[in-house]
Amino acid sequence: MKRSNKAVVAMASMLCAFTALSTVSAHAEDTYRPECFSAAPDNAKVIKYEKREGPYKVAFVNGFAGNDWRVTAIQGAKAWAARPENKAKLAEFTVVSVGNDSAAQIAAIDNFIAAGYDAISFIAVNPTAFKAVIKRAEQAGTVLVPFDNVLDTDAIVQINENQFELGAMKAQAVVDAIQKAKGKVEGTVLEVSGLPGNATDRDNHEGMRSVLDKHAGLKVVQVVGNWDAGTAQKVTADAIATNGNFDGVMVQEGAIGALNAMKNAGHPVVPFGGDAGNGTRRLIAEGKYPGVTAAQAPVMSAVALEAAVSLLEGNALPQKVFLPIPSKPNEDLKEGTDFFPNLPDTFYTTTGYPNCFPVFTPEELLGQTPDNT
Repeated sequence: MKRSNKAVVAMASMLCAFTALSTVSAHAEDTYRPECFSAAPDNAKVIKYEKREGPYKVAFVNGFAGNDWRVTAIQGAKAWAARPENKAKLAEFTVVSVGNDSAAQIAAIDNFIAAGYDAISFIAVNPTAFKAVIKRAEQAGTVLVPFDNVLDTDAIVQINENQFELGAMKAQAVVDAIQKAKGKVEGTVLEVSGLPGNATDRDNHEGMRSVLDKHAGLKVVQVVGNWDAGTAQKVTADAIATNGNFDGVMVQEGAIGALNAMKNAGHPVVPFGGDAGNGTRRLIAEGKYPGVTAAQAPVMSAVALEAAVSLLEGNALPQKVFLPIPSKPNEDLKEGTDFFPNLPDTFYTTTGYPNCFPVFTPEELLGQTPDNT
């Protein structure tokens, strides 16, 4: 149901009371649940809204929906909303996916603002296109909390991991394993990047290059994998056919595709930095690939919703929240703990942030559909 014009005017008149408050710096003692909502090292603001009585109308506006990570992100959001302690706080919870069109995503957010939603979480299609919709949300009294692919703004709370560090972590593990095998860092490595135009792809790439570019003996071949296993498999197969075998491989997301391409091509086992998909970790463990699996946990979607409700309840949060990066050296991966042969390869093994709330069980996640609701 839309807010009436009278309600919108009344909300606008209360804007000064509702507008986010900021301080020069954010300290743990200034913010709510710092063990969960940990301030990024470069965070400079605390954001707080006037408390609003629930239950709340909340939406999740996903963009791209073409890989297993996004499926799990949607399932994680729904699983969070289904938990009794959260369900009691929600009058409505809606999920939509709009594809890779920033205009379509902004239109969907505007529709929820017009419908009187209290908060909207989203994975931004583009980091720079949302300035106007942030202003419209502020005027309407709607809390926005982007996560994963965040925005180039400090006007709203954003939930993320250190994407630069995530890329650097994979590259460093590959470099270290090359050094161990050869006694020096040289050769050709493959970088399978993500979906162009997104902040996460940009920051992961820059993190990888911050490590790789230090070594003059390395040649880097970059291909675009779109965070999709099928695409990653094709571009990796093409890269092997064109360049021959690689001395190391790093994949932002969709690493199972790259591993299958390497297997099909008879590629030797080399240092590998990949994601935490169930199939990825299974193939890495079976093949004994050195390196690391490091993840952007898809259930970050649930942390964003937790943050949105916390803000509606009047709590202060750091403007820029960094969650810990789930990771594990490849040689330490264990069946039944880090990967599960009885679960689909598409299952994502990092199922929660225990510093925020109990991790989701596979049954909780797989019991939710990835459909728009």
